[in-house]
Amino acid sequence: MPKIGEKKINKLKEEILALLYEHPINPLFTSEIAEEIIRDEEFTLRILKDLHKSGLINEIKTNQKGREFLARRKWSLKPSVYSQYKQLINH
Repeated sequence: MPKIGEKKINKLKEEILALLYEHPINPLFTSEIAEEIIRDEEFTLRILKDLHKSGLINEIKTNQKGREFLARRKWSLKPSVYSQYKQLINH
């Protein structure tokens, strides 16, 4: 399988951030994001972890009742990133 260039990875990161911006109330599972950007879950998870390390998104490890997800993770934009993204789009 050919290696994906840095430019393409940055485009995918932008697409993921835009997708999470569209769902501010409902955090998305890795599988849902992978389906939307038409990539496999392992590759999508790698990009999501990179975005998390950059401080752009939150990784949610527990459900609403406080029980930890065993094999799944949800993702959402950090509130500060959401407000900055919103200002960018509205200007």
